[in-house]
Amino acid sequence: MLLFRQFSTFSSKLILTSSTTTTCNLTPLLQAQQKLLVVTKSTMSSSASPSPTKGSKYDYDLIVIGGGSGGLAASKEAAALGAKVALLDFVPESPQGTTWGLGGTCVNVGCIPKKMMHVASLVGKNISDASSYGWTSVDTSKSKSVDWPALVQNVQDRIKGTNWTYRVALRDSNVTYINGLGEFVDANTIKATTKQGKISIHTASNILIAVGGRPHYPEDVPGAKQYCLSSDDIFSLQNHPGKTLVVGGSYIALETAGFLQGLGIDTTIMVRSILLRGFDQQMADLVGKYMEDECHVKFQVGRVPVSVKEGKPGSSNQRTLIVSSKPTSGAGSVVEEEFNTVMFATGRLPITPGLKLGPVGVKVDESGFVLANESDQTSVPNIYAIGDCTKGRPELTPAAIQAGLLLARRLFGKSTTLTDYVNCPTTVFTPMEYAFVGFSEEDAIKKFGKDDIEVYHTYFQPFESQLPASDLNKGYAKVVCRKSEKERVVGLHFIGYNAGEVVQGFAVAIRLGMKKNDLNATIGIHPTSAENFTIIMNISKSSGKDAMKKGCCG
Repeated sequence: MLLFRQFSTFSSKLILTSSTTTTCNLTPLLQAQQKLLVVTKSTMSSSASPSPTKGSKYDYDLIVIGGGSGGLAASKEAAALGAKVALLDFVPESPQGTTWGLGGTCVNVGCIPKKMMHVASLVGKNISDASSYGWTSVDTSKSKSVDWPALVQNVQDRIKGTNWTYRVALRDSNVTYINGLGEFVDANTIKATTKQGKISIHTASNILIAVGGRPHYPEDVPGAKQYCLSSDDIFSLQNHPGKTLVVGGSYIALETAGFLQGLGIDTTIMVRSILLRGFDQQMADLVGKYMEDECHVKFQVGRVPVSVKEGKPGSSNQRTLIVSSKPTSGAGSVVEEEFNTVMFATGRLPITPGLKLGPVGVKVDESGFVLANESDQTSVPNIYAIGDCTKGRPELTPAAIQAGLLLARRLFGKSTTLTDYVNCPTTVFTPMEYAFVGFSEEDAIKKFGKDDIEVYHTYFQPFESQLPASDLNKGYAKVVCRKSEKERVVGLHFIGYNAGEVVQGFAVAIRLGMKKNDLNATIGIHPTSAENFTIIMNISKSSGKDAMKKGCCG
């Protein structure tokens, strides 16, 4: 996803779900670094509960509420360690009627369908460029004409297959699956309500909250919830979107606008102020500039919608929506513009209010995020929380999976290993991808002080842009180093093709304490974009020297 957090009130219908664990991709990692919460020992124990003994008075050793990435990982690992486990999962419809199967946000409405559509848009670009590589028989006149219903059908077929795989995996792991909406009765008791209204009661010595979050709509924009989509809906939209407005500056907004424009869909982004709040702002600006200059995504910066209403159908009988917007500050008139599809990507909220956590004693913040310590333990010693519903955690599927696995091992495998929530790599899958691990430049300065930070950087031309020649110096790499630790790398940032593949390996090195000299001493693979971290990382920002790369071989 990831991240931007802009909160408003949330539909009670959505809040009641006990479903997704994480959004994949993306809350900005720096929010995790800034907000990682270690609640004082006066309110929480700092260690996990011991494994329950045989002959327990409870039905289960562990009940997991939420069938997303973290919940699935925790339940299967706990069962593999000998625990008796039940998993509850329930997905109510979005305001537009969208629902899905087991697996949470990531597989159903997050990183998996998003990456598929991102790749689809890149395929279109490759078709356009084919003649430069000698593929003269390719009909490039149709390269920007995508069969949207066919793409959506293929994506949904893949997702449904994965849903079934998860069901089988739970069965094979001896995890009891309960398709019901969960809520607490007491600290050891959960009530599950099925779609048909059937109620069942289940008890456990340990309970894990892994319900994730859902998109929210601004309550002060009439027509938003009635007519507009969210990321819950875009990947199953049956009809071609037509001219599309994406509201928000989050990674979800940019990723969606990027693949829509790449699929030949006229796309506009309306953003209140800055892009990718919480991310490194130099990198955010470069991402936005590339999307505007090279991909021709339209940006309306400094504007917010005030209403959405339905207009007269267009010439092809496609729905028309009239969006009224105004400047975020200062004087300015309200402007109306017509779109066929409007999607809000202005934030997500945790699905916790319907769990009835208050009477049980589980503490949450003002937005409903569960407070948990470094052991993922809440203010009630036998109740835990992981994933997107937890305060200060990175909203990333791999982080939730890791947290679920390690929690299960602490509970039932005598492990003491905690999740490293700081050095989590992530990627924003915009047309030119952005990946990073560690601190942004701004947050490194805040944490360590400006005098203790040095930044080395370079621009470059991705090899994928050699034919036809384009994107000259549009790629960018930088490392953020702490001087007092022999220039230990505390942040690494990269904009280019396959950015996630490039940064993943560097994340291991950063966890092991990589220094700037380690990069200098490493021989790169040529010709690659990743080699820029090894061969020309000698230009610091403080030197004021030109960081534009000239030539490619020496």
